[in-house]
Amino acid sequence: MKISTLAAAAALTAGACSAQAADIEFWYGNTGNVETAIKAQCDAFNAAQSEHRVTCVGQGSYEVGMQKAIAAYRAHNHPVLIQFFDAGTLDLMLSNAVVPVQDILPDVKWDSYIAGARAYYETSDGKLYSQPYNSSTLLFYTNRTELEKAGITSTPTTWEEVIDAARKLKAAGHACPFVTDGDTWRVLEQFSARHGLPIASKHNGYDGLDAEYVFNTTFAAKHLANLVEWRKEGLVKINADTKAGNYTAAFNAGECAMMEGSSGSYAASAKAFEGKYEITVGLAPMYKDYPRHNTLVGGASIYVMKGHDKAEIEGAKAFLDFLRRPEQQMFFTAATGYVPVTGDVLDAIAESGEGKSPKYATAAIGIESMNQPRTPDSRGIRLGFYVQFREVFVEETQKAFAGQQTMQAALDSAKKRGDELLRRFEQTYKGVKLP
Repeated sequence: MKISTLAAAAALTAGACSAQAADIEFWYGNTGNVETAIKAQCDAFNAAQSEHRVTCVGQGSYEVGMQKAIAAYRAHNHPVLIQFFDAGTLDLMLSNAVVPVQDILPDVKWDSYIAGARAYYETSDGKLYSQPYNSSTLLFYTNRTELEKAGITSTPTTWEEVIDAARKLKAAGHACPFVTDGDTWRVLEQFSARHGLPIASKHNGYDGLDAEYVFNTTFAAKHLANLVEWRKEGLVKINADTKAGNYTAAFNAGECAMMEGSSGSYAASAKAFEGKYEITVGLAPMYKDYPRHNTLVGGASIYVMKGHDKAEIEGAKAFLDFLRRPEQQMFFTAATGYVPVTGDVLDAIAESGEGKSPKYATAAIGIESMNQPRTPDSRGIRLGFYVQFREVFVEETQKAFAGQQTMQAALDSAKKRGDELLRRFEQTYKGVKLP
């Protein structure tokens, strides 16, 4: 459904008019085509009924939104609904600023949410703290046109095949066979999850605040060292190596032939490829000796903040119900590439007659990726000050890519600095039991 027609279509389903019960605010952190889709959903909700009105306010980024929400909560002028990203989950759970969404909406069939989408945002006993919204996961993109020019006729599925293809592309004169940005989410979190590797002890913090980082001792360390060597060989590039200066922009422009990227990147990539190249999207590559496990959910979920009256909470519930509808999830997937979060959406896509449409290309593959066999170490990440840790990890590993230290030294340093953050967080919440 086109964004321009979404509100009009929703208005056709509007019930009888009634007096407006509540004006509520929803703060979100996205920009670009995702922000356009969010605004369209807000307009559609307001057009579909007259009892409540939602005002959706962009904050520019997840991090900025998180900082502003904390400040607003302290000043008692915070929104009813706030979108927070995956890395801020534990901070929100222990903030005492939000109400578990499952407590507010106890009659919702929460078990309809796919395991990969809900695991990150639920308590140890399975209660959802927030409603998964713009859910992404890591996928593998290729420029089939460029691969075929180099004689590569099948899409690589293992890292061994990716590097073999990269060598063929380089031999054929391709300057950028594979591209990544070295982001923590891609090269550490998603890699570790699907290979069944822990990032930290205590099952990545789910079993206690006294967790310690262990990623520097797992096979993830070998993979990151491989990326350094492959970059030296001219097979892998990072942001700074590309003409575009950004890995997704480099892939979208045809500069780079293969990319590991978020499912949320698909819509922009597919649009950029129109009339120029053929795009493929599939499961992120594995090392051949490792069984595949689930990838983690990325993106963000929506929390209900404390301190609002009954009418505002009713408005929040109505908006969350609206976003959960299959047709709304279908719209959001088609507009952005983010993955549906409830199991009934795949059936709805199939019944729509557009199951094979490119606009839904990430739906089935994204759900398949997140629904692979799960281990206690691939459930998610429940570590304190994790937003800050991501910055530490990138800072240290970028030094390794720049040749200023070995990758192992970078990971050892990131582990040490990360553990310091964990101990500070543990002291801040001393005696607090994890949800």
